[in-house]
Formats: sequence, C-alpha cells, structure tokens
Amino acid sequence: MNWLKNEKVKHAFMIGLLCSVSYLAVYFARNILSTVTPQMLEGKGYSTEYIGSVSSAFFIFYAVGQLINGIIGDKMKARYMISFGLILAGVCNLAFPFMTPSSLSALVVYGLTGFFLSMIYGPMTKVVAENTEPVYATRCSLGYTFASFFGSPLAGLVASFLAWRSVFTVSSVALFVMGTVCFLIFLYFEKKGIVKYNQYQREQKKGGSIKVLIQHRIIKFTLISILTGVIRTTVVFWLPTYISQYLRFSSEQAASVFTAATLVISLTTFIAVFLYERLHHNMDVTILIGFSFSAVSFLLVFLVKQPVLNIIFMVLAIMANNTAATMLWSRYCPSLRDTGMVSGATGFLDFVSYASAAISSSLFANAVADIGWNPLILIWFGLMVVGVMVSLPRKKEMKSSR
Repeated sequence: MNWLKNEKVKHAFMIGLLCSVSYLAVYFARNILSTVTPQMLEGKGYSTEYIGSVSSAFFIFYAVGQLINGIIGDKMKARYMISFGLILAGVCNLAFPFMTPSSLSALVVYGLTGFFLSMIYGPMTKVVAENTEPVYATRCSLGYTFASFFGSPLAGLVASFLAWRSVFTVSSVALFVMGTVCFLIFLYFEKKGIVKYNQYQREQKKGGSIKVLIQHRIIKFTLISILTGVIRTTVVFWLPTYISQYLRFSSEQAASVFTAATLVISLTTFIAVFLYERLHHNMDVTILIGFSFSAVSFLLVFLVKQPVLNIIFMVLAIMANNTAATMLWSRYCPSLRDTGMVSGATGFLDFVSYASAAISSSLFANAVADIGWNPLILIWFGLMVVGVMVSLPRKKEMKSSR
C-alpha cells in the first residue's frame, strides 16, 4: 500500500472510487427497464412498441440533458450537479412502475429520469480531469467506464430474483443513498482542498471554442460517439428481448443469460486498456481494431443461428464496439482538460450518442415487428463498417494520438 503515501495518487484514488460507485448506481438504474422488459410484456399491459417509446423518451431526455447539463457543469460545482441529479432521478424512477401502464404521464416521468441522470457524467469527468494528473485521470475514467458496463449485469442479477416493480424500487434506493453520500463526501473533498474548481480556463483562440474543439478532432469523435452509442446503448437495451424472442428463451432465462453476457461485456474496459498499451498508447488504431472486430462479429451473429454460439458472437461484437467507446470516454474526453471545456464537450458527445440511441431504439422496436431480427442484425453490421471507415487514421493523427 506504499502508493497511498503519494498524496496525488491517494486523492486520485479517492475521487475515482467515489465517481465509479456513483456511476454504477446510474447505470444500474438505467438498465432496469431493459432487464425487466420481458416480464412487462407478459400480460402486464405493456407492448413492445410502448417500451420502445419509453426507452426513446429516456434517451431523448438524457441526450438533451447531457447537452444542457454539460454546459452548466462547467460553471456549477459537481457536488450539487451529481447529488441532486441522483436523488431526483431516484424520485422519478420510483414513481414510474406504479403509474398507469402505457400512459403518456408514465412516459414523461421515465424521460425525466433520464434528464436527471444526465447531470452526472459531464461534471464528474471535469472533476477528475481538473483534479488529477493525466495518467490518473485516465485510470479514474476507466473506473467509471467499467462501472457503466457492470451496471447491466447488476441490473440483470437483481431482475433474476425480484418482480419488476421491486427492481425499480431497489434501484431508486441506490440512487437516494448515493446522492446523499456524494453530497457529503464532495463537501469534505472541497474543504480539504482535494477537489478544486475552475483551475483551467478555455483556450483563447481566434474562432472561439468551436474552433478549439475542431482542432481537437471533435468532428471525428462525434461520429464515433454516434456509432458506438447505438450499439452500447440501444443494442444492449434490446438484448434481453432479442434473447427471449429471437433465441426462444423464457423471460427468466433471458434475464439470466443477459446477466452473464453483460458481466463478460463489463470486462471490456480492461481489455481495451491492455490493447491500447500494447499498441504503444495509439488511440486511433485501438478504435479501428475495435470497429473492425465488431463488424466481423456481427456478421457471424447473422450467419450462426445456434443459440449459444449466437450469444457468444453477439457479446464479442458489443465488446469490440465498447473498446472504441472506452477510448472515446476514458482517453479522449479527459485529454480536453487544457481547453477548459471538459464538461461541455463531454456533454455534447454524450448528447449525440444518446440522441442517436433514442432514434435507433424506436426504429429498432418497429423494425422487429416489420422486418424481423435478421435484417436488423445486418444494420448493426453496417454501422460497424461505417465505424471502420470513420476511424481510419490519417498520418498526422497517428502521430498526435501517441
């Protein structure tokens, strides 16, 4: 434990641990609807189309919230943004399952859950980027990236043992507790000087903040955010339904398979870092490999119908996509520290990611009814092919990403 004697390392560990546990509560809550959808479709007054609309509303509110709250997060203390976001999301998440099935009010309330949860990520990334050394900032962001992946199997595990309304209640309690804990611990960090705000100001260049972000390749990473967002958010959301409907598992079996699959998927963070370091910290090549492997895996999902093998290839496809996503959120976003716009830029990237997820979630729900799962799998394959083309690095990018 000699590393704890180093103040910078100790503070980074404390900040990273708090952020990771908080983000686990966020993704636990976010994945509840996905894991209990098979139960809700079994004569509970809900339809696939309505669940698709609810998930789209969540993603739309979440996406817009990321854009708004990302900008606010550059100005307001993370203590308020994170703690209030968690608590208010807990209130909405608790109310949703007890509202009239398939009602507009239930849809809006669940959408508000997404808006309040969007208050977390941008301010969290800003705190980490501005209060830890770059190498520790990457490690911290990897911690809550892992937490975001681990939220899915955690939700699936709880859904395996409890009725669907009880799962919502458990997640709401987790949000209440973490909101309170975050407020108190961030207050302590601020008093001890572990967390300070506005240490970095925006770069003053001709053309303003937009030009600064363009110089930091925001356009390329916007496209990467859109493509990875569809797979890591929408495809994973519909995975339990895919397992239940396409592979013919019962709702209970689907929840168990989903838990096991997403538990493996949660290891992506560490695999991505291992690959990144083996490639001499070349972010662009790591992203290219991720998209390429994902495309091949989705093609195998389409070709191989045997359930066990099909699930294995699906997991590999999502993991490979998430490798590219890990580079985006854990490597690229913290690297924007010197721009003074970490929260705003991260919020924007999350906005486009979830805006695309919102659109695709509704489209996928309708596509399943209209054209079936097989053509949808080919669409996922096509998106990863586009990812390969977008991520092809130019010579100067190869040098700057090292």
